[in-house]
Amino acid sequence: MQKIKIDQDIKSLSEVRNSMASYIKQVHDTKRPVIITQHGKGVAVLLAANEFEAMQEKIELLSDVQTSLNQLEKGEGISHQKAKEKLLKRVPK
Repeated sequence: MQKIKIDQDIKSLSEVRNSMASYIKQVHDTKRPVIITQHGKGVAVLLAANEFEAMQEKIELLSDVQTSLNQLEKGEGISHQKAKEKLLKRVPK
């Protein structure tokens, strides 16, 4: 996802409502989200579906990494060698 351009990517709800198709095309073409405001405050984001899926995958991965770090801090982890042995047992030869 590209970084937003404040002068192009922040739009009022009424603007987006009146020209939804053009904003969907903008999101698709630029790979940037559109921030939708109401009464001057951000209330929603228009984002390409594939960008949303990519964000979800990144969040899931980061959550897994954090869980792993928490487990290691508590001494719940296993050694690299043990992990390797467990994985190799699951892989068909």
